[in-house]
Amino acid sequence: MKWTASFFLILIINMASYSQKIDEAAVIKKLLEKESATWRAADSKGHTECWHIQPYSRILISTADGVTLDIPPTAMINTNPNAMGNGGFSVNTNYKMSINGNSAWVSHDEESTAKDGKKTFSYEIRLLEKIKGQWKLVGQSIHLYNPK
Repeated sequence: MKWTASFFLILIINMASYSQKIDEAAVIKKLLEKESATWRAADSKGHTECWHIQPYSRILISTADGVTLDIPPTAMINTNPNAMGNGGFSVNTNYKMSINGNSAWVSHDEESTAKDGKKTFSYEIRLLEKIKGQWKLVGQSIHLYNPK
């Protein structure tokens, strides 16, 4: 009887910790989708809310033609809406993530469609930290590519 009770207690604890990780993954995905949408909508306030710039933050972009851009992280906060996206939408897929306590990294694929219908494709790595109980982006690496 004691063995059965112990087994079920361990099972319940494992299920609770697993569901918490699932919830964290959903919260992170929601944040990443918000960050993408607010950029395209030129919503500077909403975009700023997705970020927490740290002394070690870094934004790296490699273009499809091989150019590498090292963007100042402060460009992600309080951005002039005229310098932001110009409409359209994006779809993130193929999420893979590692969540460890208050830190996480996520990779995903992004297909962006501009207002004029032009599509761009990227592989993205996002670095996040939980700040005051909220997940925030602290860095990212974006690699644009031309599909074959």
